[in-house]
Amino acid sequence: MSFQYIRQMPDVGDILSSIPLPGDLGKLKDIRDKEIIAVFRGESDKFIVIIGPCSADNEDAVCEYVSRLARLQEEVREKLILIPRIYTNKPRTTGEGYKGMAHQPKPSEAPNMVKGLKAIRKMHIRAMKESHLTAADEMLYPGNYPYLEDILSYVAVGARSVENQLHRLTISGLDVPAGMKNPTGGDMEVMLNSVQAAQMSHVFVYNAWEVRTSGNPYTHCILRGAVNPYGTIIPNYHYEDLMRLSEAYKKRDLQFPAIIVDTNHANSNKKFLEQPRIAKEVMRSRQDSRTLRSKVKGLMIESYLSEGSQKISENIYGRSITDPCLGWDESERLVRDLVELA
Repeated sequence: MSFQYIRQMPDVGDILSSIPLPGDLGKLKDIRDKEIIAVFRGESDKFIVIIGPCSADNEDAVCEYVSRLARLQEEVREKLILIPRIYTNKPRTTGEGYKGMAHQPKPSEAPNMVKGLKAIRKMHIRAMKESHLTAADEMLYPGNYPYLEDILSYVAVGARSVENQLHRLTISGLDVPAGMKNPTGGDMEVMLNSVQAAQMSHVFVYNAWEVRTSGNPYTHCILRGAVNPYGTIIPNYHYEDLMRLSEAYKKRDLQFPAIIVDTNHANSNKKFLEQPRIAKEVMRSRQDSRTLRSKVKGLMIESYLSEGSQKISENIYGRSITDPCLGWDESERLVRDLVELA
């Protein structure tokens, strides 16, 4: 085979013991998990906002962002649950570009995935310690999840992974909410198939073990817009789209039907400044429909310290090196506006 075996990945137990999660943070996570799960169970009327950089590329900048978010969380805690978006591995449409801190702890240096695993665990723990907020991350590599399973309160499966069998089965073994994005072509039935599969129990091979999962009842849909075969952007955050998905949910025997709306990606055509408008439209749709108020549980927003994006070589602190993001001031205004609309 044309593989060059570079280095063996460390055992999960070795990583967890060398970079342990302090006991007080473990208790904090339990509390946060219950608060977030209560929203998906319909036991809490709070609204979830998963917000943060397109990709977490710099530990200091990410932790500064999350600490600012923590102060904002105190202000809006009666109505909103803010979940920091700390995405440490990035799918690339053509395979080119920065693949996240799990690949490259420093974007300017060569990939080293052993150092990357240690770096992302260290960053997640630091962010939790400094902010008392637990985070979301994307599951790009299902086998990496055990390295972060004691830390994450939310997991997303991206548009390019949602049809993958191992992603679906792995999500079925998680005990935190997990969102399945619609595929890039926008097929809602594919997304719902993924949710249904992840809510079921399965037996399969995972990290060299035969395992059995119990099913994850908190698996749900994320609408992120689509691109048709002719390259036309098709948003799916409008009232009619949300109602269509709500009706599609009714045709399936799924637990705790829920919708999260991604305000960027194909929904905004990557025009990041459109995110506040899209978020507010979704909130008004919830106000106009009892069905949507019960189904639409939250938003995903791409936001960082400095607005826009940059090349890696520019080295501007707190600015995205992948998709462009809202800056902090605009993000703060948006979160405060969402409180008024929740």
